[in-house]
Amino acid sequence: MIRRRSLFAAAASTLAMPAVLRAQTVQKLTFYFPIAVGGPLQAIVDGYCKGFQQEAGIAVEAVYAGDYSQTVVKAMTAIKAGTGPQFAVLLAAQMHSLQDEDILVSLDEIGLDADGKKWLAGFYPAFMANSHADGKTWSVPFQRSTAIFYYNKDAFRDAGLDPEKFPTTWAALEMAAEKLTKRDSSGRVTRWGVKMAGDLGNAQWTFGALANQAEQRLMNEAGTEVYFNQPKTIEAMSYWRGLASKYHASPDGVNNWGDLTPDFLQGNTAIIQFTTGGLPNFRAKATFPFGVAGLAGKNSPHTVVGGGNMYFFKSASPAERQASLRFARWVSAPERAADWSIKSGYIATSPAAYDTQALKDYIAKYPEANVARTFLPVATGELSVHENLRVYKVLTDNIQACLNGQKTPAKAMEDTQAESDRILKPFRKA
Repeated sequence: MIRRRSLFAAAASTLAMPAVLRAQTVQKLTFYFPIAVGGPLQAIVDGYCKGFQQEAGIAVEAVYAGDYSQTVVKAMTAIKAGTGPQFAVLLAAQMHSLQDEDILVSLDEIGLDADGKKWLAGFYPAFMANSHADGKTWSVPFQRSTAIFYYNKDAFRDAGLDPEKFPTTWAALEMAAEKLTKRDSSGRVTRWGVKMAGDLGNAQWTFGALANQAEQRLMNEAGTEVYFNQPKTIEAMSYWRGLASKYHASPDGVNNWGDLTPDFLQGNTAIIQFTTGGLPNFRAKATFPFGVAGLAGKNSPHTVVGGGNMYFFKSASPAERQASLRFARWVSAPERAADWSIKSGYIATSPAAYDTQALKDYIAKYPEANVARTFLPVATGELSVHENLRVYKVLTDNIQACLNGQKTPAKAMEDTQAESDRILKPFRKA
């Protein structure tokens, strides 16, 4: 307790200094960044680091540590070895699991002045859905997306469908996907109607969107309860399974995330559920006209947010924390948020970014770049609980068992609920 009081006193003394003076004591920061989607992301981030150094006099070294899963493992390993980064971009949905590791410092502890609080309030609420717990804010949005549909307009015309009117309900999408599925004279499928990823690391994101489409939350804000055995959750699983078992518009079994892009670009699948971050790649490589649409829902479109937030680590000194927060504020300013969206395909994280002339001009030229943003009001946060990876694995195993025809949707969700309850029991307050 004496040691904790001493640390708090030292931190309070440092935080009492003006922010500029605190930041000036730091010469270099390191942050880990995931390269999860193809494209020139590394060059873009390096450019931001260079620009920040020119303006603030603080060097920021970005370490590109692989995909999200690899990045969080490497970041935690480095932190525990005493060589870790001061901050990192990690999955927004990892908040509770990162708290379990006791490595985070909240923005409240770092300290926010009036301007800082105004900045924090400027992000889209949907992107803050995975940032709050215990009355504190633990991360800020950066590399954010929603799940959207990409669809082949030529395939729509070939199937007798209007390529400018994408289905908005489950029933309409089922009918369209059935028509879009194409077979040769021997009955072999040459084009599937729709594909959604059900592999480990992606199944929970797909399912989070489907549950929201049935208007069912999957967890509480504290990350201590899940709602997999609810009727609407089971209904969402039944819909997913039915695309293959009933409508034969999707392959039986599990579709892998890594196959969606080539399947779509090669014309083997008419519709894929994917991330907004894939837009630049599709625009560069598609040899056919394609559209972007929000995800159809049971009664109306609903989706799920995804992507990464900036987290700050308690192993950093108070001055380093302030400097890291300064970088976060700098890189998320409207003009840079707009630039990031234009270059990366991710959604700009604040309404103010969409008021910049650069993004207005870009959307006027490429209207599809604005589609995902219009669905933020009907987006939900990604599944985020304590022991996140364990719960993801349980959910994925049962989703796959259902997609493979080994379990009914009800059985799959009941089994997921029972095992998740066991995993989360230690985190529930008596």
